[in-house]
Amino acid sequence: MEKTATLNLRLNSDVKRNAEAVLSSLGLSMSAAITIYLKQIALHGGIPFDLKLPKGPNSLNTDLMSAEEIRSFIDKGLDDIDKGKVVKAKKFFADFRSTHAND
Repeated sequence: MEKTATLNLRLNSDVKRNAEAVLSSLGLSMSAAITIYLKQIALHGGIPFDLKLPKGPNSLNTDLMSAEEIRSFIDKGLDDIDKGKVVKAKKFFADFRSTHAND
């Protein structure tokens, strides 16, 4: 298929850099990945994955948080560690998997 159309877009440089690193490890160029994405949109008749906000009150979405809110969240976590309010990783992930088994 001949490539004759051009797509110009502006995005955050960190987003671009992180995506390029992943795509490179997959052996894909940014152009190839965007082509795949656009073909999937056409095949699915829409975005080819769910677009939804995180579930529940304990969901953390730093994209929606201010720097102050993120800092407060981190400070609370550090305070919990200082107070011994910790859970072993093995138990945390077992609980997480059982809670999110149907997600």
